[in-house]
Amino acid sequence: MTYVWIMLHERSTDAYPMTARQAPASFRGRRAGPPGEPDILQEQRRGRGAQTNLSGRYETEERETLDDGWNSLDDLPPIRTVVQVERAKRIITRNNSPDISFDRSINPYRGCEHGCSYCFARPTHANMGLSPGLDFESRLFVKPDAARLLEKELGEPGYDPRTIAIGTNTDPYQPIERQYRLMREILQVLSDANHPVGIVTKSALVTRDIDILAPMAERGLAKVALSLTSLDRKLARAMEPRASTPAKRLEAMKELSEAGIPVTVMTAPVIPALNDMELERLLEAAYVSGARNAGYVLLRLPLEVSPIFQEWLQANYPDRATHVMSVMRSMRDGKDYDASWGKRMRGAGPYAWSIGRRFELASKRLGFNKERHPLRTDLFKAPVPVGGQLSLI
Repeated sequence: MTYVWIMLHERSTDAYPMTARQAPASFRGRRAGPPGEPDILQEQRRGRGAQTNLSGRYETEERETLDDGWNSLDDLPPIRTVVQVERAKRIITRNNSPDISFDRSINPYRGCEHGCSYCFARPTHANMGLSPGLDFESRLFVKPDAARLLEKELGEPGYDPRTIAIGTNTDPYQPIERQYRLMREILQVLSDANHPVGIVTKSALVTRDIDILAPMAERGLAKVALSLTSLDRKLARAMEPRASTPAKRLEAMKELSEAGIPVTVMTAPVIPALNDMELERLLEAAYVSGARNAGYVLLRLPLEVSPIFQEWLQANYPDRATHVMSVMRSMRDGKDYDASWGKRMRGAGPYAWSIGRRFELASKRLGFNKERHPLRTDLFKAPVPVGGQLSLI
């Protein structure tokens, strides 16, 4: 018989936002055994990014799994991905953030199986009463009515067409998209309505939909950005366990570009002392593969993301962990994160300035961002609802 002990800790109401110094030792990457001993939960969470399942900021208790000394954790099954249907009422999300280029987006999924430890969307799982840790990448939500809801919203009286961004929170081409195919349905609705769309992904699966995206791009209605974080396959696999390899992403850029679809490379996130030394090489590889626009974003660590990322650092790169966080804080006014408009994407201080300058010089040398590709809204044709009145013209 197997017993798993779950230790419950009372949490005070002022425990969050949690910093690494405030976090319990288990949240700072402590392994279950003595130093140098293999992690007894390593096999269970193989292929996952987060090291633990720390409680969200709205919970009143913290849960910590401990070994009882009887090898009770050795035969636990691997963590499986569980998908739950979410019946959304609307699918277009609006925002008025002054430092991003879009005011509306679509997220067909909640959570992301790619498992990036640094994902700034992780805290959203706390809204569902789940952990931003392992739950975020293994307990996913799918919105099967996404295309129908989109068609309905595009057909509402007074709808004003502007570019819809997809992939701004969780990746729309994460592995479960192969089964649910929501993006194909969404893109077909947008194509039929001549509605502009911008996609951000780190998955080569986006090439599956070239047959829809290429005609849209020809009409000035579509562009795709691929995130490229490292050319080091080992580092990329550690940072993004279930995302496409760097080579696959570069191949996807080539395929999209050759199909006439404008391609942007996002060197994001830039992490000091971990992947920032690759910045120029990432841009060079992307340009050769057909990308003609480029952008970058500095690592962001809001709310629960900070302890999750620091756990990951301690587990994978313990020799660099202190230095990485020291440089990060130097760019965030001594904090793990600064959410101020205009600073959250770029940071501040000498190190942040040097990253920005390197990006500018490399982009200029290679020929990035010479041409912009504004998407058209003048072709928009509102969908006709079932039983609705057709236009006379």
